[in-house]
Amino acid sequence: MNVRFLVILAFAGLGLAKPAFAMDRWSALSMIESGNNDHAVGAVGEVSRFQIRPELWPGGDPLNPEEALTAAQKTMNPRLSRFERNHKRQPTDFEFYVLWNAPWQADHPSGVVRERARRFANLVQS
Repeated sequence: MNVRFLVILAFAGLGLAKPAFAMDRWSALSMIESGNNDHAVGAVGEVSRFQIRPELWPGGDPLNPEEALTAAQKTMNPRLSRFERNHKRQPTDFEFYVLWNAPWQADHPSGVVRERARRFANLVQS
């Protein structure tokens, strides 16, 4: 058996192994929302890989990943600012997703939002 494999197994057994796949928040958000599908259109008309509701879409090409990221960040910035002002700290990965998906539930997410937020946080955490 390969020595490196044994070392990895030993670290994994101690809980010290890092997940094989961690993402930044925006990559994880795109993965959770659309599977990185730039052509995805949601049930109520959400567009782009980030599934932004049509009334929140600031303009530009939702099929362009860079423009979609800019639009997602513009959508999220006021939510993050409000959270930081109210809580005197930055949101956790879990809270970041709740702010994205259901900002009115920031302090008390529903079960469905909570489960999606857990999946999102797992993608982001290393």
